[in-house]
Amino acid sequence: MAITDTTEHSVPADNGEVSLLIARQVEPGYEEAFESWARGILETAARFPDHLGYGLFRPAAEGAPWFLVHRFRDQDAFQRWQDSPERAEWFANCEGHHHTEIARRELHGMETWFAKPGTTRPAPPRWKMAISSGLAIFPISLAGNAVLGPYLVNLNLVLRTAAFAAVFSTLMTYVAMPAVSRLLRSWLTRG
Repeated sequence: MAITDTTEHSVPADNGEVSLLIARQVEPGYEEAFESWARGILETAARFPDHLGYGLFRPAAEGAPWFLVHRFRDQDAFQRWQDSPERAEWFANCEGHHHTEIARRELHGMETWFAKPGTTRPAPPRWKMAISSGLAIFPISLAGNAVLGPYLVNLNLVLRTAAFAAVFSTLMTYVAMPAVSRLLRSWLTRG
């Protein structure tokens, strides 16, 4: 699967960010027309205020769907794009490209940590996400306070908090949450 990614690297949090994942089925022989259309609509959306990035994923196998991803700072930014005349114009001009939306999913905040790539399965209930996040936060907090605490004790409260936040958010994003969501995947996705 090939990817084009212009997404800024930021820490997912339950801060209102909205990620839109769209799966589109493209009829054989129309891939080039679809890709041109998809790049056009993604690049148009990227010019909107508070659009954080996008990706275009080619099919993993012949006949598999294409995936488009948009990220927006918040629900208002997402809605501005959804309601825009620019978006409507792209959809009005896609006749003859022979592609159909087969799935759409909006992910809000922490849900992006729990989404399995390439699926449209809904995020787990918030209470399960809270438990999973707590399991990830606890060892980072414990180790961070034990290891960093003694070195940062003389810093003022704002600098000490900023140092902890930077270390914790990085470890949560790249180490703890991927590991916890992988380890608990069957529990998180159980009915």
